[in-house]
Amino acid sequence: MQHTQQHCFDNINQCTVTDQFFIEQVIQAWQALQQQNPLVQCITNSVAANYVANLLLAAGASPAMIDNPHESAAFAQIAGGLNINLGTPTSEQIAAMQLAAQAAQRSHTPWVLDPVGYGALLHWRSETVDQLLQYSPHIIRGNASEISTLAGTVIQNKGVDSTLSSQIAAAHARPLLQSTACIAISGASDFIVSRQFDALIEIQGGHVNQTKITANGCALGALCAAYSAVSTNATIAAVAGHIHFAIAAQLAYKKAPQIGSFHAEFLNQIESLDANHIEQYACIKFLRHSS
Repeated sequence: MQHTQQHCFDNINQCTVTDQFFIEQVIQAWQALQQQNPLVQCITNSVAANYVANLLLAAGASPAMIDNPHESAAFAQIAGGLNINLGTPTSEQIAAMQLAAQAAQRSHTPWVLDPVGYGALLHWRSETVDQLLQYSPHIIRGNASEISTLAGTVIQNKGVDSTLSSQIAAAHARPLLQSTACIAISGASDFIVSRQFDALIEIQGGHVNQTKITANGCALGALCAAYSAVSTNATIAAVAGHIHFAIAAQLAYKKAPQIGSFHAEFLNQIESLDANHIEQYACIKFLRHSS
């Protein structure tokens, strides 16, 4: 793919960066993931746990599904990254999430918050998400409806599925940058809202078959946590995770378009990603924030 010279501004390093810069940073993050095999603690839902663990292994990370309150805080201090997912919370998991997030903040362990089902209907988990925000997640990742509602825009979800486009959600999401460095919104195109780069970053690609696989969004959050473990920049980690997913889905569909075989081939492509694939298939577009 011929990458354009779209650019945004790095507010920390005070320089202009191009989409090619991001491609190079994603390749470096992927290489670091393969070399470091980071330990990623996942407090995730019962539907997703097995798939999340297998996907992290395929990507090059080492999953640890430590989700009880007796161990979660201690483990969060030694993990390379932490993923907290509110998919099917139990009372014990909720306690584990709070302890792990506190410990992650104290020990500077990067962590990802996935506010599954956030909204007025599921108020217990939503109150937990509100409490977890005080522990400064590096990345907040969710679908469009979840992110918009979390940012203060009232949206009626269809269960835990989104009823809103990811681009519209991105326009609502900026208030959340008070609590996190980066917001990732999945959809037909994925959008990353970055505080450091003061930009909205669109990641194109992927395939609709991804929406037909249970726990794909949960696994994406865990992969972002894995990239956070090997990257000091939350935006780079989020972009890397979403590009990894998008490319794997594109290539999986070419080989196995039917949903059952696509599911298995998607994991194969998650494992098979390399620097050449990133350079060839990654598609990034920068959109400036409106003031």
